[in-house]
This record gives sequence, structure tokens and C-alpha cells, in this order.
Amino acid sequence: MTTIETPSTDTAPACHGAAQGAGPHGYSGDKEAHLKRLRRIEGQIRGLQRMVDEDVYCIDILTQVSASTKALQSFALSLLEEHLGHCVAAAAAAEDGGEELNAKVAEASAAIARLLRT
Repeated sequence: MTTIETPSTDTAPACHGAAQGAGPHGYSGDKEAHLKRLRRIEGQIRGLQRMVDEDVYCIDILTQVSASTKALQSFALSLLEEHLGHCVAAAAAAEDGGEELNAKVAEASAAIARLLRT
């Protein structure tokens, strides 16, 4: 099992000065759609558990794993696009955004690198 390192919520920078745990973040406007999408992905994962429990053919399970993986990748790319369009753009537009912009770009680059490793 692979462990995914995620930044602590205590140290991760918020979007353009927003308080930790509070929006608005780039995804806030589509929060319900994102939650609906994640619930659908969660259902796919539960379906995988059910398939294993029911001794479904290996290739059929692998096909479902691939579909679930693609769904998560698609969600991640959507979230990244919103981060770039909202958080990074806000840092670029800020008067004193030089340091914050560099941090946001580095943060996005690290997220992209993690996505590419999966």
C-alpha cells in the first residue's frame, strides 16, 4: 500500500490569505459538484470491494480499478485547474504577491509532480 504525503493543514498556505479551513478556495464555487463527483468515485471503490468479495474475474476488477483511477485523476486535474485559476492568479494580482506567487507556483509544481508519479 502506498502512503501519500499531504501537507499538514497547520502549515499549508491558504489561498490568498484566507484562514485555514475556511474558503474561499478555487473549488468553493463548485463545492457541491465536487462532493457529488467524489461520492460517485467512493461508490466505484465500494464496487471494487464488492467485486473482490464476490470473486469476480481479475480482469474485470482491473478494468474497474482503471476507471476509478481515471476518475480520481480527472478530479485532481479539475482541482488543479481551479487552484491555478483562483489561488495562483490571486497571488499574481496581489500588490505584494511576489513571495506569495513564488510559493503558490512551487506548491502547484509539487502537486503536479505528485500527480505524475501516480
